Amino acid sequence: MNRTDYRSAKSDIARRSFLAALGGGVAWACLPKLGWSKKLADADLCVGEGVADITPPKGIELAGFHYPPGKERRSAGVREPSWVRALVLEVHGLRAAVVSLELLAIGRAASERIRRTISQTTGLRPEHVKLCATHTHSMPSLQPLRQWGSVSPDYLALVEERTVAAMRQALGDLAPARLKLGRATVVGGNFNRTAPTWKTEDAFGDQATEEERWLDRHLHALLFERQGRKNVLWYHFSAHPVCFADELTGPDWPAMVAHQAEARWGLSPGYLQGHIGDVNPGDGNPWRGDASKTSTAVWAGLEAAVNSAQPISVDRLEIIGGSCALPLDVDRWAAWVDEYRRDPAACKSGVWVDAPFAAEWFEANKDRDPQTVPRELHTEIACWRLGPLSLLFHGSELYSYYGLWLRKHSPTEHTLVVGYADDFVGYLTDPRAHAAKEYAAVVVPKILDLPPFQPNAAQVLVKALIDLARMGKKTPAAQG
Repeated sequence: MNRTDYRSAKSDIARRSFLAALGGGVAWACLPKLGWSKKLADADLCVGEGVADITPPKGIELAGFHYPPGKERRSAGVREPSWVRALVLEVHGLRAAVVSLELLAIGRAASERIRRTISQTTGLRPEHVKLCATHTHSMPSLQPLRQWGSVSPDYLALVEERTVAAMRQALGDLAPARLKLGRATVVGGNFNRTAPTWKTEDAFGDQATEEERWLDRHLHALLFERQGRKNVLWYHFSAHPVCFADELTGPDWPAMVAHQAEARWGLSPGYLQGHIGDVNPGDGNPWRGDASKTSTAVWAGLEAAVNSAQPISVDRLEIIGGSCALPLDVDRWAAWVDEYRRDPAACKSGVWVDAPFAAEWFEANKDRDPQTVPRELHTEIACWRLGPLSLLFHGSELYSYYGLWLRKHSPTEHTLVVGYADDFVGYLTDPRAHAAKEYAAVVVPKILDLPPFQPNAAQVLVKALIDLARMGKKTPAAQG
C-alpha cells in the first residue's frame, strides 16, 4: 500500500497549461460486437456480488434540497426500493470490494465506521473497500448537510448492517470470471447545467481548457461473465439522480434503467457515479431532468455498451491509496463572517440562501479564530488497477472538464473516474465558478460548514489522482 500526502499545488498555475504539462494519454480502441462465450479467459479473476435492501423508513429526513428547520423534507413512502450492492474482486489472492449505495452522500466518518466494521467481520482491509454513493436526491445523506439533510443515527446503523450483509453475500458468491468492457455514447441522458453551450468528450483534445464548460456522454459497462454463476453487470455514467423532488424514496432514474436490464438480461446492474458537478440528467428540458426520458437514453447506451463489450485481460489487481490536501480559502471565509457581522439584514438571499440559513451559519462560525482554521482539507483518494482498467476514486462533485482530462491522460488504456467515494467534500469547480460566485463554489461550503475551496482545488485533486495512477507496481503484494 502506497499512501502519499499531496500538498496544494501553486495557485498561479496557468489555466491553459497546468494540465498539459502532466503528460499524454491512450485513446480508446474500437469495441467490436462480440457474442457471449462460454470459455472464461481469466482463470485468476474471481468476482462475487451481494445485494441488500437499504430502503429507509417513513419519516426519515431526505437530502439534496433546501428545507428550513421544522419543515424538513421527510419520507412519506417508497417509489422504488433502494439497495446497497457489493462487488468483490479477487486476483492472485488479493481481494478488494467496490460498494455502490443508493444514497445522497457518505461522509468520511460514516465511511470509516462502515469500513471498519466490514474489516472486523470479513478480514478485508478498510482501504480495500470503497463505499460509493450514487448521489440520489430521493434518499438520506450519511454526511451532515446544513438545512439540506441531517444524518439519522438509526438509519446509519441500518446501512452499516446491510452493507456488511451485502459484503458477506458477495464473498460467498465468488466465482471465476472474465471481464468484458464496453462503451457507448448516450444521447439525451445528460447536459451541462451551468452554461448555455458546452463541448462534449469527442472534442476534448490537447487544446481543451477549463475556461470552457464540458460534458462527458460516455457510458462504460463492466460485464463479468462467470463460470457456473449468474453474470454480474456494473456501469459508470455521469448524470445527477435528481429528477424527483417529492417525498418518496428511491434511486431516481437508475431504478428505471435497472428494470430494463432485469427484463433484458435478468441482471440488476450496479451503478458508479461519474463527474457530475456541472451536469444534470436528461436533455435540458426540464432543467432538473425527466426520469423517464433520462432512463430511456441511459438504457439505450447501456444496451449498446454491453452488446459491443469485448474481453480485457485481467492479470493483476493493484490498490494504490493516498490523501489529497485540498486548499481552502480561509480569507474568503473570514470575509463572509465579517460581512454578516456588519450587516445581517443584507445577508438574506443569493450566496446566503435566506436569512434563517445565514443566521445559523453565522452562529456556527462567529467565534472561530481565522488563525486556527485549517488551510487544507485532507480527503482520501485511490487508484485501483484491474488489468488495463483504472478506477480513480475521490469524494467530490467534480466538474466535467477534470474528469475528461483524467481519462484522457491516464496511463492505462481504460479509466473510470468515480465520485462520491468514502467522503463528501462538495463541489470541485473550475476557477470561473469561483469568480462568478456560483452556487457550487460559494453556497455548498456553507452547507458543509467548510471554508470555500481555493479556485485551484480541482487542479490539486487532478494532479494527486494522476500521480496515483502513475504509481502502479508490476506485482501487487498479497493481502494479509
